[in-house]
Amino acid sequence: MSRSFKLTIAYDGTGFAGWQVQPGKATIQGALQDAFLKLTGNRVQVIGSGRTDAGVHAIAQVASCRLSWRDPAERLVRALNSQLPDTIAVTDACDAVADFHAIRDATGKRYRYQLQVGGVRDPFQYSFRWHLHGTIDRNAIRAAAQRIVGRHDFQSFQASGSDRKTTVRNVVACDLIEQSTGVGEASHLAIEVEADGFLYNMVRNIVGTLIEVGRGKQTPNWIDDVLAACNRDVAGPTAPAHGLFLTRVDYPDACTADGETVV
Repeated sequence: MSRSFKLTIAYDGTGFAGWQVQPGKATIQGALQDAFLKLTGNRVQVIGSGRTDAGVHAIAQVASCRLSWRDPAERLVRALNSQLPDTIAVTDACDAVADFHAIRDATGKRYRYQLQVGGVRDPFQYSFRWHLHGTIDRNAIRAAAQRIVGRHDFQSFQASGSDRKTTVRNVVACDLIEQSTGVGEASHLAIEVEADGFLYNMVRNIVGTLIEVGRGKQTPNWIDDVLAACNRDVAGPTAPAHGLFLTRVDYPDACTADGETVV
């Protein structure tokens, strides 16, 4: 009997060319679909909630799929993980309603961008943090981040060449978080952004823009000018991919077969 599943997946994106299947390249979607082929002998389409780029990580990516599976959903977790590389893990699987679609049904997402400020490069964190030399003004970043919150046209934070029906999004949180002390004089910080949807490279472009403020190159009020311009060239640089994590994807309760909340 064919069943619909909602999968939660964590991965280190360092060695992958992103989520989406690409000929001749290692991808997260490709690894999952290969694992299903080994398990079932059939090709199963795995649809992720978003196409994370090369080098981007996930703590809780969500995917939908349909397949014939007789055992309880939790056994699918163990079976898939036995066929996946060590840098990808399915952390949860549950039955979903028949038409559950990881992209279409998502109502919001939260991303975390990790930073190391100052100090010597940390060899154990280097693949997961953007290393900033010198100091940054945390209060200035927090003030600028609050200007990101709200319903705005985020065209200035969208990578060029993208094609979306609208560039308006509602950002419900943009927070600078103190995490821990790193190696030597370094400090570990994170910028977390939550919204009802994201444009291509939107979080990385927001982070790069906020860091310009933190370095004193711009004032927090500059964010208003960037938003108003609707021009990518006005905003700051794109932060490197390796500091970005997808941490949560939200769905309506009705997406799961038993009515439990899906996050």
